[in-house]
Amino acid sequence: MEKLMTLVNTALIGQRSPLEMEEKLTWQDLKHSLPSGLGLSETQITSHGFDNTKEGVIEAGAFQGSPAPPLPSVMSPSRVAASRLAQQGSDLIVPAGGQRTQTKSGPVILADEIKNPAMEKLELVRKWSLNTYKCTRQIISEKLGRGSRTVDLELEAQIDILRDNKKKYENILKLAQTLSTQLFQMVHTQRQLGDAFADLSLKSLELHEEFGYNADTQKLLAKNGETLLGAINFFIASVNTLVNKTIEDTLMTVKQYESARIEYDAYRTDLEELNLGPRDANTLPKIEQSQHLFQAHKEKYDKMRNDVSVKLKFLEENKVKVLHNQLVLFHNAIAAYFAGNQKQLEQTLKQFHIKLKTPGVDAPSWLEEQ
Repeated sequence: MEKLMTLVNTALIGQRSPLEMEEKLTWQDLKHSLPSGLGLSETQITSHGFDNTKEGVIEAGAFQGSPAPPLPSVMSPSRVAASRLAQQGSDLIVPAGGQRTQTKSGPVILADEIKNPAMEKLELVRKWSLNTYKCTRQIISEKLGRGSRTVDLELEAQIDILRDNKKKYENILKLAQTLSTQLFQMVHTQRQLGDAFADLSLKSLELHEEFGYNADTQKLLAKNGETLLGAINFFIASVNTLVNKTIEDTLMTVKQYESARIEYDAYRTDLEELNLGPRDANTLPKIEQSQHLFQAHKEKYDKMRNDVSVKLKFLEENKVKVLHNQLVLFHNAIAAYFAGNQKQLEQTLKQFHIKLKTPGVDAPSWLEEQ
């Protein structure tokens, strides 16, 4: 206390400001000036506001309270500063990660729960690349004769027969389309020839009857040819639906079955290689993961095999029914046409509900229909 009074007197005599003298007052002097037995934790520094012109007051006194360890010094800000800090604190939300996120209103979103779409896409690409690599390795191993493949002899035989029949049906379809094109050209020629005979029949009085007979014959042949052409086109449409839609849909399922079989064999081979290796803390998790993937692809393979079996069964039933009707139609129409039996030819078309479009006759307008 004597040093403190000496500094104050010196400041008054030398006309120095208290701030200049305060700089000379060191922390050690302040500590020695405190009463004995009073520690640093027993000192409270109180400020009366940022806008107050008075200096801070240091209060020292005997420590009262529980014999707990000394607490650090506490600085009590002014009311204005406290209100500002309270407003800023209300806008701060601490997420689970420990980082502060400033928000104004609305629901609180934790940063740890946000999913990154780019990472999800990257994970999908990684899984796809790994699956493609394993399947490619399996295919190459099978072609080189080094890898084993799962074979269902009965199902594979049915698939081979289906593919062979598809090629044969496509050949029949191609020939029937060629026949239809040639028949259309012949009918068109017969119609033109009949018109020419009819014109000469009117202009040549000497050969009126002869030209007339030939004109009627060619027109009748053209009419019967149009009827036969309608039957052949109906046959072509039905066979085309069977080959390019029904059988093709079944073959698409067969392709999916073969892809599932390759994946199943690839993961089966991978699991067998891991089982042949050592079993330790590093390989056991890989074996469990490989076992899980193998079981998933096995279930997929079994499901696709059942789907192919069911589709082949329904396809065989549908194929027999469709081809039976179409072959009867084709035979009866061809036989009636070349036999010259016009009534039998027309009866065949009625039997299969085939309607012919009369050439040169447009469809009735909406006003005529009403």
